[in-house]
Amino acid sequence: MNYKIGIIGYGVMGKIRHQAIDEIKKGVVVAVSEPNGETEIKGIPNISHEEIINHADIDAIIVCTPNFLNKDLTIRALNAGKHVFCEKPPAFTGADILEIQKAEAASGKKLMYGFNHRHHDSVMHIKKLIDSGEYGKVLWLRGRYGKSVTSDYFNQWRAKKELAGGGILMDQGIHMLDLFLYLSGDFDVVKAEVSNLYWHMDVEDNAFVILKESATGKVASLHSTMSQWRHLFSLEIFLEKGYMVLNGLITSSMSYGEETLSIAKNRSTAPAATWKDEIVTKYVDNNSWRYEMDHFFDSITADKPIAIGNSEDAYKLMRIIDKVYEQKEF
Repeated sequence: MNYKIGIIGYGVMGKIRHQAIDEIKKGVVVAVSEPNGETEIKGIPNISHEEIINHADIDAIIVCTPNFLNKDLTIRALNAGKHVFCEKPPAFTGADILEIQKAEAASGKKLMYGFNHRHHDSVMHIKKLIDSGEYGKVLWLRGRYGKSVTSDYFNQWRAKKELAGGGILMDQGIHMLDLFLYLSGDFDVVKAEVSNLYWHMDVEDNAFVILKESATGKVASLHSTMSQWRHLFSLEIFLEKGYMVLNGLITSSMSYGEETLSIAKNRSTAPAATWKDEIVTKYVDNNSWRYEMDHFFDSITADKPIAIGNSEDAYKLMRIIDKVYEQKEF
């Protein structure tokens, strides 16, 4: 089926989603909504948010707006009988997600969230290996995710709590927390320190988060930062029988470096620090945007649940973020 699609928010992410939709050829964008834009963008009508939501011909809506609009637009689109794909964060709190889930259940439509990192080929390979049991249970995870921001950051909506909901944790760290959950399961203990020592805004510029699963003792740690002065992505997973380390992430600017996955089984002889048995894979293509859109539209066509990035995934994630922000002191 060739779905008719509306995109609300036609900035960087709206354009990326549009390109992916064109590439997979499972739908066509018939309208976009970008305030203060031209009446047509690339020959496509640019209409209001309300017109997109109530458009009789539109089957699915892609929400690519500033964070504070995500919850309201998602609920309104579901209530209007549209399938919805929404960028992260899904909302500001776990309680928000419960409201969204009520609208989702009443609508009978599909709802998927843009936790894009789950769809990178490297992460998909890690997930497959962990689920196979070949490397045993996950013992601990460590994630570092940082970037350098420009001097005009103060003027951006991301720097304002009422518009963004939070700082670097909501912007970037949310992806790493989502990967922790996706690759290893839930956590019930959350300890955190958040600070704004450099930018002195009402949102954090650094977040240090420790997660624990009481039943198994599994621990994960995250440092999410915008005062690192360079872009960095690093995910380390250590299991009973080996490790998986992902450094770098393919982006359009390649500012995070090459996406390189290193995997090794436990060594039985000393010295422990040897590299000859390590398998290193470099990923050169970013297929994640297409994979994501494929999953969304395939779920609609087959009328099957969203398996990757559903509202329950969103709820578990936002409950952790709730607990982090409950502990902030600045």
